Amino acid sequence: MVEQLLARLDELGAKAVLTGAGAPETLRVLSKLEEEARNAGRDDAARSVEDLARAVISASDAEKDRLMKAGLENLRRLLESSGKAAAPSPIAQDPELIRDFVNEADEHLAEVEAQVLALERDPSSIDPLHAAFRSFHTIKGLAGFLDLQSIREVSHEVETLLDRARKRDLAVTSGLNDGVLERADYLKRAIRAVESSLQGAAGPDPPSVKILARVRAALAQREPTPVVAAERESRAPDQEAAAPDPSKDQEARSDKQAGSTLRVDASRLDYMMDMVGELVIAQSLVSHDPQLRSLENGSLHRRLNQLGRITGEVQRMAMGLRMMPVGHLFSRMRRLVRDLARKNGKQVRLETQGEETELDKTIIEAIADPLMHMVRNSLDHGVEPTQERLAKGKPAEGCVVLAASHQTGHIILRVSDDGRGLNTEGILKKARERALIAPNQSLSENEIFHLIFLPGFSTAEKITDVSGRGVGMDVVRRQIEGLRGRIDIESTLNQGTTFHLRLPLTLAIIDGLIVGVGQERYILPLSSVREMLRPTPQMLFTIEQKAEMAMIRGALLPVVRLNRRFEIPSAVDNPCEGLFVVAECEGRRFCLLVDQLLGKQEVVIKSMGEAFRNVAEISGGAILGDGRVGLILDLNGVFREAVHA
Repeated sequence: MVEQLLARLDELGAKAVLTGAGAPETLRVLSKLEEEARNAGRDDAARSVEDLARAVISASDAEKDRLMKAGLENLRRLLESSGKAAAPSPIAQDPELIRDFVNEADEHLAEVEAQVLALERDPSSIDPLHAAFRSFHTIKGLAGFLDLQSIREVSHEVETLLDRARKRDLAVTSGLNDGVLERADYLKRAIRAVESSLQGAAGPDPPSVKILARVRAALAQREPTPVVAAERESRAPDQEAAAPDPSKDQEARSDKQAGSTLRVDASRLDYMMDMVGELVIAQSLVSHDPQLRSLENGSLHRRLNQLGRITGEVQRMAMGLRMMPVGHLFSRMRRLVRDLARKNGKQVRLETQGEETELDKTIIEAIADPLMHMVRNSLDHGVEPTQERLAKGKPAEGCVVLAASHQTGHIILRVSDDGRGLNTEGILKKARERALIAPNQSLSENEIFHLIFLPGFSTAEKITDVSGRGVGMDVVRRQIEGLRGRIDIESTLNQGTTFHLRLPLTLAIIDGLIVGVGQERYILPLSSVREMLRPTPQMLFTIEQKAEMAMIRGALLPVVRLNRRFEIPSAVDNPCEGLFVVAECEGRRFCLLVDQLLGKQEVVIKSMGEAFRNVAEISGGAILGDGRVGLILDLNGVFREAVHA
């Protein structure tokens, strides 16, 4: 019988080469091979064939041939062992396949969370059950194919649970949803362990007895969920009981994916972005070369202009490759809102807007933690408990909104709630108690709002595992400013609070103002600049013969002389002969005195290395059009260092 199976295996190998690993004919042969293996009593081989079929169905077109060849070789080794202890699967030791599995499993688990949360909103809906089932089904097949038995075992149990639920043999309850999310959390931890194993760490621990016992206990239930008439009519008669057809599944998947996506290692994109940056710099140097510009050659200048257009298009395309919808980030917050609301006994819904807005993947990863802090604070400090909301005449259910939109080359993220709002008197009292401001210091409403970002500040009356220790919002501000962004706050007492996060679309390029101070050139991020003007003597004031101030549009603003900050000679000493750049930092504006404005330019940011890592005023460097290097200023750092000097 083993010889017959090996012959069938050779037949499959030939068909795989002739028709392609993903063709329906190959999948039919796989199905026949699985049946014959079970008839021969080789359940181990049958499971291996089943896992191979699932893996091939789920794989991208580029991976199908490699998966099929590796799977057939693994199956041959298993059959030839004739019951002997099998050697470690060469497939399970393939780092590239493991990385592909980790990436795909992460996507499926994110989909599971979204579908379970959708199911909580509408327990009668059948589509979320189908989608969650398919995700666990795919993870199970891939894990089994890679000999990740603990992941396969848990996925199989949850798959069975969801199959019962979608057939309406099992009630869709909050307990079932909690159980599915708990198993998904285990799979996340196990997948992180698999990822770490690529660097030599231990693999995932086997699932605990409790994890599997709870799933099996849920399976033992016999409480069916009634199917509403409209739902029954919307499905084909055999839809609930029918098992997925691998060949149809594969055909549909190929139609959807063919020519549409391609996985590329992030390090390759980073390197390409670096090279595109170098191309932009080289093009700028050529275009600004004084000898070329002095030539009166129309054909040459037309070609230089064409080079500039092509370079700009390549730059935009390269930047677009790293862009991804911010909706991926928003979806992570749904589970957070759900868990915290239930833990605190509050009713809160999360609304999202502008999920299709795209942002650089690096920035999305960098703002995930700050956004989580802000949502936590909205849930803990902002949205009131149900009884308090009802006493105020508000709906019992609170609302947190996450929104994204583009605005003049930046992205605006909005985090808002309809809760208590910021209490300016309470904030001032806490700030004075902790000596964060002077006892008699007068602050505007906006400046009071920004006190919540000071280290150690908290208005929580008690410490919880969510907030109250005075950490979080200061970290949020530092991380956002580290991305060359800023935070604005709007709040009305008992109506709610809105945080506006203004971020660049990418960290690789910046729109900047080039200013001159003496012989030096500096680049100021345009996003932090409010206006520029030449001061008059009537605007200037001195406090205690030391601090310089300027009256700008009715507000008294501190003046920072850039030449004194960097201890360099300046071409002007009288401020009225220079220029004021009005910038904003931490909710406060200040005037930066420079000698002259040299122009506006889009520049490619270059790291200054370890030597400048601890220089707060410098965020990087850039090569200007004339070949000179200009330092990019961190205006937040300039202001803070000047204040504490």
